[in-house]
Amino acid sequence: MTLDFWFEFASTYSYLTVARIEAVARAAEVSLRWRPFLLGPIFREQGWDDSPFNLYPVKGRYMWRDMERLADGYGLPFTRPTTFPRNGLLAARVACAALQESWLPEFVRGIYHANFAEDRDISEPDVVARVLEGVSQAPQEWLERAGAAATKARLREHTQEATRLGIFGAPSFAVGEEIFWGNDRLGDAIAWCRLGGAG
Repeated sequence: MTLDFWFEFASTYSYLTVARIEAVARAAEVSLRWRPFLLGPIFREQGWDDSPFNLYPVKGRYMWRDMERLADGYGLPFTRPTTFPRNGLLAARVACAALQESWLPEFVRGIYHANFAEDRDISEPDVVARVLEGVSQAPQEWLERAGAAATKARLREHTQEATRLGIFGAPSFAVGEEIFWGNDRLGDAIAWCRLGGAG
């Protein structure tokens, strides 16, 4: 079966997942599908106007320390962003426009690295353009594709599908209708997928 990887560019724990998910899936011989979406509309449906890590400061303090520990364990650079959460709309639209491109995973990793390792504002077209250049793509072409009506509609559809599945946070993994939430559930999702979703 295919493992759907649902990610949001503002998500801290998704940064940890994107760095390793391809290798984990490859080792398990599991097919991987990248599914960018937006958490903002989902949070608003729950009555939140901000990240729960900001709304609940104790939870936020824990998360930032947890990120430091985990990133160190994975050997990943980590810098707490000066602005959190950052707006990942443009990057998500580029990802939606590039769903069939072989360089998509590298682009995704580049955006997360810009946000959580370099403290760059990923809402800025110049930052997204730099990441596109880093994966040997013409920025203007892909920024234009990101602004196309069909691309915007695809991102809305992804977010609606995430809502229908009951996804409430990122990273999330779906095997059919079965949902696993959180960086620490990647192994469980892979195992479920290898069993063909039978448990």
